[in-house]
Amino acid sequence: MAIGPRLDIRQSQTLALTPQLMQSIKLLQLSHTELSQFVEEELMRNPLLDRDDGGEERTVEEEPAVKADDRAVDVSSRGEQLGSAVSVAQEMDTDVANLYPEQVGQDSLSQSLSWPEGKHTSGGQETGDFEQFAAGEKSLNDHLIEQISLILSHPGDMLIASALIENLNETGYVDVPLDQIADQLGTELGHVEAVLEAVQGCDPLGIFARDLAECLAIQLREKDRLDPMMQMLLDNLDLLAAHKITELQKLLGADAEDLGDMLAEIRRLDPRPGRAFEGSNVQAIVPDVFVRQGNSKEWVIELNQEVLPKVLINRTYLASVSASAKKGEDKTYLSECLQTANWLTKSLDQRAQTILKVTKEIVRQQDGFLHHGVSQLRPMTLKMVAEEIEMHESTISRVTSNKYVSTPRGLFELKYFFTSAIHSASGEADHSAESVKYRIKQLIDAEDPRKILSDDKIAAILNDEQSMNVARRTVAKYREAMNIASSVIRRRQKRELVR
Repeated sequence: MAIGPRLDIRQSQTLALTPQLMQSIKLLQLSHTELSQFVEEELMRNPLLDRDDGGEERTVEEEPAVKADDRAVDVSSRGEQLGSAVSVAQEMDTDVANLYPEQVGQDSLSQSLSWPEGKHTSGGQETGDFEQFAAGEKSLNDHLIEQISLILSHPGDMLIASALIENLNETGYVDVPLDQIADQLGTELGHVEAVLEAVQGCDPLGIFARDLAECLAIQLREKDRLDPMMQMLLDNLDLLAAHKITELQKLLGADAEDLGDMLAEIRRLDPRPGRAFEGSNVQAIVPDVFVRQGNSKEWVIELNQEVLPKVLINRTYLASVSASAKKGEDKTYLSECLQTANWLTKSLDQRAQTILKVTKEIVRQQDGFLHHGVSQLRPMTLKMVAEEIEMHESTISRVTSNKYVSTPRGLFELKYFFTSAIHSASGEADHSAESVKYRIKQLIDAEDPRKILSDDKIAAILNDEQSMNVARRTVAKYREAMNIASSVIRRRQKRELVR
């Protein structure tokens, strides 16, 4: 058989991911906020797209232009025509103090200030946009700089203080070693320590601390409550965290009443003085889907129409511009815009239908949770949902990312319902990891303070009473995930409560 190059014709089927198909896949995993931003960009980019507000189409007529000699001039327009206080006073043949008493001496200052670029008057002069002067939230850095400029005067000290401000974390602590700051600025460590001590009196109290003990000490010192016994307590916060109260009393030489008063004083302090200036806006979670019980006790699933962006194609505008399009590139541009608009409307509808379909299957499989709570949450995987609705697992993963459902049990992310399975010891249905966590928390909350349950004991109870085949290390892992202390620490905590 001769070996040589030749041409063959073969027929095969392959899936080609076009740019539009890739964009449709991307739309699935976007949250409603990200989707709204994407649609806004498309509305700005594509002239054939219009927002569908659900109302009837209205024709907007242009209002007649206001004549220059019209006496009913808008107040803002009138304000733009006014000159400075001095020019107005001269025009009316009077003194500035008679018209604007508060404006005396201010014209020279106002004339030296320049308005930001952007808005212009009809005469071509720049005017101020009041939205650009809206007061914003003051940051922690700005708040401290204002105070440091009053505390320090030497330029070198100001430079060190600025470096300390730049190295504050979100809690208000200095999270880098002082010797590192000294090396960066080429100064002595003692110089940095002296500046740090000077600025530690700034508001809020406790700022510029290097650890929790120093933060509390700064606040107590300001209240004149930092005595030697209190300082010793701050030096042994690890014993307090471990609830070794008896050992702490012996170390301090204090009785239970004195120690209780000291702890009450510490609880009134702020361990994170910088959190008041975090500046992060709390974003409310808006559900994408609503689940409620109907009249016949069946579950009704509805999409949240308020968060679904709706767009439509402006056929009237398309017909008008198509008739005037003569050049080839103009026709090509209109064709591309129409194709993109058609794709976007179809993709948004398909995305909504896919979310609804996936949510219906989740509700069907988690019917026990919706009726009885987390104890009846079933183990469920992406594959189980994908097989039922005949979709790929990656599609289910994208649909359930950053999507929230409102149920009679509360607001949950769709990812919440996908949990691993804990095998049943009795051969019955498997238990979900969330239901196991819930049962562990129930047992710990109800335990007798004199008989604290160990992880081994909890595992035995789950196996005997609930038929949950759970190992001790699994109980420990779930307990730590719920931020529940070990049995040793819980014993100390509850022993103090019983006293």
